[in-house]
Amino acid sequence: MAELIQKKLQGELEKYQQLQKDLSKSMAARQKLEAQLTENNIVKEELGLLDATNTIYKLIGPVLVKQDMEEAKATVSKRLDYISGEIKRYELQMQECERKSEQQREVLARLQQEYQRAQARVAKA
Repeated sequence: MAELIQKKLQGELEKYQQLQKDLSKSMAARQKLEAQLTENNIVKEELGLLDATNTIYKLIGPVLVKQDMEEAKATVSKRLDYISGEIKRYELQMQECERKSEQQREVLARLQQEYQRAQARVAKA
């Protein structure tokens, strides 16, 4: 009986560890997106300081290509919208992972108690 519970406990522990890894990956991805968001906000501010006489270049591979001011502003705005959406998606994913982790912790606690009771029964017998 105790061995069966121990195997089940080990399986549930592995599930919990995988959930923690997934949560960690989501957090890292979200942090990367936050950095990109900050960078793009700075670019947007800089573009706002320019006037029509300024020339804007876009880096494409190793080449700088001249770009229209409105096109550059539109591109940065679209990028900001996309990054914000991705951040929200990762936040929801992290909340889901945390919810599942909490449920898994409860399962682990219950199984651990069962295992301890089974060990106590074996010790009495």
